[in-house]
Amino acid sequence: MSQHPENPSGPTDALAALVREKRRVLTQLHQVGERQGELVALGDVPTLLRLLAAKQKLLAGLQAVEARLHPYRDQDPDGRAWPSPQHRAACAADADECRRLLAAVMDMERRHEQQMATRRDKLAEQLQRTHTAHGASDAYRTHRLPSAPTATPTTTTPPTGTPAPRVAPLSDLPTSTGIDLTSEA
Repeated sequence: MSQHPENPSGPTDALAALVREKRRVLTQLHQVGERQGELVALGDVPTLLRLLAAKQKLLAGLQAVEARLHPYRDQDPDGRAWPSPQHRAACAADADECRRLLAAVMDMERRHEQQMATRRDKLAEQLQRTHTAHGASDAYRTHRLPSAPTATPTTTTPPTGTPAPRVAPLSDLPTSTGIDLTSEA
């Protein structure tokens, strides 16, 4: 980005150069905004942060151009001496494109802000559900009933001298036998 456009042909050439510079910066901001939208949709935060740092430099450049354009705002546009009607028309076309690009960039910013807020809210909801589930799990572990006692395998020898068979722990037995053990009939 040039610091100060050269002014060999007078104030209208300087004005036209500043408007072209503003258009160039706004075009870059528009391109960065499109990439920002892609990164927001992907949730690629590290790359998004790097892009936002670059975008900040473009915004600073735009502010510098706007500051240099400020003296021209108080002038009567019809009182400016242009080298030709084509020069004036080209500057007017650049100014119109600047307005269009600025509106598009502002619209993108609003959409990106909404997308980020939606992502933030979804993430907060997921974290809340995880926290609630974790709390319920902790509460269940704290207050659950003690488990049924399990049989301990025995290796004692019965009086006949034959070793006793090993007994499987109750926890190794099937949990459902299909038999209703609670009915009285």
